[in-house]
Amino acid sequence: MITDQDMPHLRRCIELAKEALDAGDEPFGSVLVDAEAQVCYEDRNRINSKEATYHPEIAVARWAAQNMSAQARRDATVYTSGEHCPMCAAAHAWAGLGRIVYVSSSAQLAQWLKDWGIADSPVTMLPINAIAPDVPVEGLVAKLDEEVRQLHDAFHHDL
Repeated sequence: MITDQDMPHLRRCIELAKEALDAGDEPFGSVLVDAEAQVCYEDRNRINSKEATYHPEIAVARWAAQNMSAQARRDATVYTSGEHCPMCAAAHAWAGLGRIVYVSSSAQLAQWLKDWGIADSPVTMLPINAIAPDVPVEGLVAKLDEEVRQLHDAFHHDL
């Protein structure tokens, strides 16, 4: 269940997604929070400024693997503006991270792209649990998902 304590972190993910958009990258942002609700790490998409696999969810997984104990990773929560792609879901699972909370789903993104006539992703968009079945996942977040849709709309139509 998504709680009031989750909302500031989800809003920060949207802010990071906006920062990514402003930098010319696809609008995705992620925040890693420990069991005490402290932000440990955050990042945004950097596929244009770094390389195609620089998704914030992978950056979070790498940072956590290098800086947190196995137990701390299991107890952590990853917040993200959009549901993990299969590559990011796998990285999350391999790093041993805990709960994921996302604003908008990969199914939503796929539908938005289809509605806008945008070519399909090179990777099939699957739910996180199709890739990482033991990871607790929560999302989507009604109303906030519209903010994410607007960012993707701007990326695909305004840049």
